[in-house]
Amino acid sequence: MSVPPPVGVDLDVGDELELDIGPVAHGGVCVARADGRVVFVRYALPGERAVVRVTEARPGSFCRGEAIRVVRADPRRVVPPCAHFGPGGCGGCDFQHARADLQRELKAAVVREQLRRLAGIDMPVIVESLPGDGFGWRSRVRWAVGRSVPGTGISEYDAVLGPRRYRSHEVVPISAARPCLIAAPGLTEAADALDLPPSADEVVLTRRAGADPAVAYLSGGRRVAGSSVDRADSDYGATILTERAYDRSFSVADTGFWQAHESAATVLCGAVDDALAHVDLWGGAAWDLYGGVGLFAAMLADLVGPEGSVLSVESDRAASDLAATNLADLPQARTVSTRVDRFLRSAADEAPGRVGAVVLDPPRSGAGEAVCRGIARRWPTVIVYVACDPAALARDAATLAGVGYRLAALRAFDAFPQTHHVECVASFTAV
Repeated sequence: MSVPPPVGVDLDVGDELELDIGPVAHGGVCVARADGRVVFVRYALPGERAVVRVTEARPGSFCRGEAIRVVRADPRRVVPPCAHFGPGGCGGCDFQHARADLQRELKAAVVREQLRRLAGIDMPVIVESLPGDGFGWRSRVRWAVGRSVPGTGISEYDAVLGPRRYRSHEVVPISAARPCLIAAPGLTEAADALDLPPSADEVVLTRRAGADPAVAYLSGGRRVAGSSVDRADSDYGATILTERAYDRSFSVADTGFWQAHESAATVLCGAVDDALAHVDLWGGAAWDLYGGVGLFAAMLADLVGPEGSVLSVESDRAASDLAATNLADLPQARTVSTRVDRFLRSAADEAPGRVGAVVLDPPRSGAGEAVCRGIARRWPTVIVYVACDPAALARDAATLAGVGYRLAALRAFDAFPQTHHVECVASFTAV
């Protein structure tokens, strides 16, 4: 049996250690210690004891490893159903070895820890489930094209398609025989039948009700020949799809942003609506920052009514143009295509007067200090922050606390089952 090295001996890639597994950490790993050195371990669960193989070693710093054998298992550990999950496998999923309720507990622990450590906020967190059994939920996948796969006999002339291995550029081949289990039904089968253009390095597949999946072939992020087209539109350079949420239809570019889980957009709209329930916005003004194609702006338009005003701010011109189309039946809503930080610097001229509510759904990196301070300068009654990264949410919560806003309520949702990702809806009110 492998044993930890003596104190003072450095760890190397390939070393195997039997370790007690500590708490979960952000990023789909648990924390273990080998003679004081931190080892971030995948495929383990808190409280377990496992043999861990070192996969990355930094002299004098932390290491990374994978649990290759469990000596003492958590009773809620399950056998991962996916052929691509496990040591050396796909990086798309993190928690297939944990029962669904345990996955949500682990994510709740991460949100709590990030808020406590980065913002000094100690509050209970419960991660709520979304409809479905935790598989087949991803309605859009973006997979890489590999021209050769070491150790498989696949040559550079035989392209394969799939996600990448964990912390690697190597492609994990997806096929009907070895499918991606979180992809929506039909996406793996469609990928299996594609004739990949020689120039493509990525493929985006999007599920469509009653039709074949939409396909976009990309090279360096740009569309290449062979992509499916529903509506030729040179302004967007994309296939325009129709998504449903909040009892409305939204036009979305096939390579643009939309929630991956088929229920997430509607669930998040409901959570934002609940966060604003105590605020009388009728006849007032509201902002939807990082507004995308207008999902939250449409909801805000109902809350302010025909005499109120809603402004959707989005830097991506195609998304902002689509938002204008999606909101065309709501005269109280208008769109601005610019970066949010730039908008806030000129907001006194662009949108004068009091703002009752601000909803923001920033990218994974968060809003940042300048944006948080810019929002606070308008003293909205409530700020509703939709976050896909708990660390970014915590950093921005700390900034908002410093400018007079406290975290009043938070809901968290398991919008990415089997992964470490979690979606949060946080509401901030003036102190």
